[in-house]
Amino acid sequence: MSHASLHRDAGGVLREWAAPTNDQEALRKSFIKLLEEYDDATARSCFPNHLTAGVIVFSIDISQVLLNLHGKAQRWFAFGGHLEDGDDTLLDAAAREGREESGINSLMLLPDPVHLSCHPVDFCDSRGRVHHHDVRFAAMAPPGSVPEVSHESSDVRWFGVDDLPTDEPDMLDLISLAADRLRRS
Repeated sequence: MSHASLHRDAGGVLREWAAPTNDQEALRKSFIKLLEEYDDATARSCFPNHLTAGVIVFSIDISQVLLNLHGKAQRWFAFGGHLEDGDDTLLDAAAREGREESGINSLMLLPDPVHLSCHPVDFCDSRGRVHHHDVRFAAMAPPGSVPEVSHESSDVRWFGVDDLPTDEPDMLDLISLAADRLRRS
């Protein structure tokens, strides 16, 4: 699918999404503004700001979360990355990133985003610092799933939701909102 189609999908998803907090609503509006201002906002070439997609993966009982130790950042993150030409939708991009980076092929994703994040990334582009406008989804891994480390990660590991290797507010907010949404599904 073309970036034009992906751009339309992203706009539709973000216009329809009911943000769970005031902060998330402010981000939703800023993401829509980015899409309105740039026809290539879903492409990595849109510098310095572009949309990305991600997924946070939970165990089936929502007691554990699967994180990856990002190879370049050396910090624990959810799975995610740039939108690619083969992605039909934001959900497809998030699912692809989850499969590629976790090694689990049968993730069960919720159909709507659970969290938005805008954050600087120093290592993404040789032209300098970019900002990823990340649309994040939630997923559950089937029981007995064994993750595998990808070429982008130094490690992939399960953590108890009450014993996380990070205290970054953005990640804690994502995990909390996603777990709550999965429990209500």
